[in-house]
Amino acid sequence: MVSIARKHLLEDIPRFLVAQAGIMFAVSLVTIQTGIFNGFTRSTAQLMTNSSADIWVASENLVHLELTLPIPLTNLSLSRQVVGVESAEALIVKTGVWRNNNEISLARIIGFDPNGQLFIPQNVTQGNITKLKDPYTAIVDASNLKSLNLNKIGDRAELSTLSIQLVGLTTGNRSIISNPYIFTSLENANAYANSGQTTNLSCRLPSDSEDLKCTNSYIKADPNAIAPKRLTSADTITFVLIRAQKGQDLAALKRRLIAALPNTSAYTHAELMQRTQAFWQQRTGIGFILALGAVVGVIVGGIIVGQILYASVSDRLKEFGTLKAMGASDFTIYSVILEQALWMAILGYLPSMALCWGVSAWTLASQGILILITPTIAIAVLGITVVMCVGSGVFAIQKVMHLDPASVFKA
Repeated sequence: MVSIARKHLLEDIPRFLVAQAGIMFAVSLVTIQTGIFNGFTRSTAQLMTNSSADIWVASENLVHLELTLPIPLTNLSLSRQVVGVESAEALIVKTGVWRNNNEISLARIIGFDPNGQLFIPQNVTQGNITKLKDPYTAIVDASNLKSLNLNKIGDRAELSTLSIQLVGLTTGNRSIISNPYIFTSLENANAYANSGQTTNLSCRLPSDSEDLKCTNSYIKADPNAIAPKRLTSADTITFVLIRAQKGQDLAALKRRLIAALPNTSAYTHAELMQRTQAFWQQRTGIGFILALGAVVGVIVGGIIVGQILYASVSDRLKEFGTLKAMGASDFTIYSVILEQALWMAILGYLPSMALCWGVSAWTLASQGILILITPTIAIAVLGITVVMCVGSGVFAIQKVMHLDPASVFKA
């Protein structure tokens, strides 16, 4: 019976290739849409992939990872005195205005301790993190160079009215929902966050034949007035990153931290990631639209596969009628059609998945956008493909089951 199924598939090669192309399109649609949704979900907490902290301490008003209020720097020293804390480090997350060649854009300032261990930018491909100890230096992701109007290490721009020099590049640190990450030291981040932007409005008295003329000039901040300096108790930070001592109960440690640090909340790494991802999935239209796209992809894919298999069976009704006239059982007919459906599912799935992984790698390398196709997703898509093909085959079988064998001998 396997040979009959294969003969049905390979009897007309052009038709077979067209049918497989349709299945490949359906599988690719499902995979890419699902990968985009999962990549978006992972991207919302991309910043956390650079941290090995067990617990994140933040303001009690935290909404998600990048929407929270500042907390006093004194919380850092207080947290180190809590029983069960092995080490603690500060993290600053602020928004600044990036200016380069008279073009402005928003940037996300990420300040951390270059000598620390709880937050280290991953995948540094050029430069060195220790360079961030120098004043007004930063590391960005290579995929953001174009949007920041930068070309190479050593280029300069302005961030919140202060000069900034690019000293390193990373890969895989771009978030779909966030402005470009500007990784720098705590001292630099504090200086950028506290440097205001001012303008100077000057007007010239008009003559009899002229109107009043005014000019608005942009005033740069004095670097000497806002030079990077060691943070003091008057400064604020965004998070305190905690590494727990071995064997500590994280739930109990969180309660002790909240009791010791007023007006704060504490989250494990997994809890903060889940909170952030849930916000973007459930409380914004972005998550809904991407989820809807994934569902529509499955539906459209099922319709395409169903049409292909139903048409394939309908075009061979005479062959199946001949088999029934020769005494073939219903089980035999079922076996042929389901075997054909499985072959079409597998032969359409394998090249389609290879294509999707290629597209995923290309988008990540060229745009820094993650289309996340995990082994779990790949297995799930294979299951969906098999179900769609077999389900369509079962639906098509009904037409064969009601076929009168004598009809194949009619003129």
